[in-house]
Amino acid sequence: MKKILNSLLVIVTLFIFASPLYAQVKNDKRFAGIEAEINKILKDHHAAGVAVAVVEKNKIIFSKGFGYRDVANKLPATDSTQFPIGSCTKAFTASLIGMLQKEKGIDLDKPFSNYLKDFKFYSNELTQQITLRDMMSHRTGLPRHDMSWIIDPNTRENLTKRVEFMPPSAPLRQTWQYNNFMYLLQGVLAEKLTGTSWESNIQHKIFSKLGMRSSNFSIKTMANYNEPAFGYNVIKDSVIHKTPYYDIDGMGPAGSINSTVIDMAQWLKVWINGGKFDTLQIIPSSFVADAISSQMIMTAALPSAEKPDVHFMNYGFGWMLSSYKGHYRAEHGGSITGFTASTCFFPTDSIGIVVLVNQDGSKVHSIVRNTIADRVLGLKYFDWNTDALNSTKKAKEFAEKAEKSTVSNQVLQTKTSHALNNYTGAYTNSAYGKFEVIQKGDSLFVKLKDDKWWLGQFHYDIFRPYETSEGIDSTENNPIRFQFNTGLNGEIESATVFGLEAAIPAPVVFSRSNSAKEMTLDDLNKYTGAFLLAGTEIKTYLKEKVLYVFVPGQPEYELVPVGDNKFDFVKIPGYAVQFEMNEKGITRSLTFKQPNGNFKATKK
Repeated sequence: MKKILNSLLVIVTLFIFASPLYAQVKNDKRFAGIEAEINKILKDHHAAGVAVAVVEKNKIIFSKGFGYRDVANKLPATDSTQFPIGSCTKAFTASLIGMLQKEKGIDLDKPFSNYLKDFKFYSNELTQQITLRDMMSHRTGLPRHDMSWIIDPNTRENLTKRVEFMPPSAPLRQTWQYNNFMYLLQGVLAEKLTGTSWESNIQHKIFSKLGMRSSNFSIKTMANYNEPAFGYNVIKDSVIHKTPYYDIDGMGPAGSINSTVIDMAQWLKVWINGGKFDTLQIIPSSFVADAISSQMIMTAALPSAEKPDVHFMNYGFGWMLSSYKGHYRAEHGGSITGFTASTCFFPTDSIGIVVLVNQDGSKVHSIVRNTIADRVLGLKYFDWNTDALNSTKKAKEFAEKAEKSTVSNQVLQTKTSHALNNYTGAYTNSAYGKFEVIQKGDSLFVKLKDDKWWLGQFHYDIFRPYETSEGIDSTENNPIRFQFNTGLNGEIESATVFGLEAAIPAPVVFSRSNSAKEMTLDDLNKYTGAFLLAGTEIKTYLKEKVLYVFVPGQPEYELVPVGDNKFDFVKIPGYAVQFEMNEKGITRSLTFKQPNGNFKATKK
């Protein structure tokens, strides 16, 4: 889950925490030897560090950090180390909606558009039918569309507007499909109903009341925390490599909270105790019951021969529900660049476990969670670590075999249809935002806000992207392809991107425009005047420092400078105005460049 400017107000409005609530139970035989076991898990999976907390009823019975929060400086991870928790944030956002049910009269089964009047889904039918319950349980029919906020992580307002252009891939309520945007929208709704930000709502309604004083909403704030964890991934199978923090400001309600296991233990106490913290009802008990009840089937999750007592997988509101060795479990994972997390609790056992890991795409959080669950619940030992290692080995072997059996459809020794500089420009799609293609030397790059991809020619006008942060990996089997398309005017007019997301079989088309050039008001003035085209007077003029062209009988057209006395029509691909200048730099004519031909007008 790829950004929040934190307006955190550290105001503790209710200080009700006696030391026994934090006390770790000493000499609990259930944890005998756990340190050695977790350290072995870290070593086997080349993970930097992990922090764990276990709650029983209203007490933290175990909390500890292992490994490092900062590998280079050998700074240890502790139970006070702060980690991004990714999608474990979703239970907070869902709970906020639960609180507003009574406060603001929200009905989870009424169309979402009833509350955001100007909001639209992809079709009128979906707009009139999709409810908050559908959104909270991921049954809207919309696939992830995550590349939208990864390619162009924009403001919360702009990301919300993109949803209208995101097509579904399944009928409403037929298939469970995880979608971060649906939790973004819940946060946006809360902001509208309360008149304050999602961050402020969570801070005052949850963090402050639970004493979660080491939790915030922004990696910028986290970087200044006294004990932040750095994120890591594994390269070359065993090398622990530091990754940059990934800012998801706009998508905050879906996954931007940073926290410690001690703070998250306070959160688990609320869920274990039916929405109460001590004697204070934080979340309505009726909502707690709904949130941990099956709202949508995720997958069949049938018992296997190896694990006959782990089965069923459904979704509530911000919680995944399953049967774990005869014990009802509510759990949610979290994943953001460099970090993974798991928050879980067993309602009938009054047990909660939180595991935070600073490793990208890690299995450590689930291995440690299950290992501890078996101990605390008094279950028969199962070697989850070896099971995960074997699973990873089999998956790698399968991938290698699949790659060897794949026959490439690449046509060798082909050329592009244009010079490389003709592919540069800004590419825009209503659902996925904007990226820029730039040229550097003899290479093209896709420039994103927080990343850059090298475009290697696959064949003809089709290119394959490669990550550049770790250098170009020519062996990477990336399914994404960029196909650049030529318009009737002979220029590159769009890029069709294939394989952007697995759940979206249709390619995504991005319209191209030339990158705008900066130009002073004096420079723009040179292009103003009246021109004659077949006896018709055409005017160019400035309005609020923007150049416009007006043809009688048509609307005025906004122009954007793209260089060499050339201006593109805004929002009309393939149309441009080329000005011709004399030797003194004075405009003498203009030519409309259009798909159906070029039309020259002489200055009066």
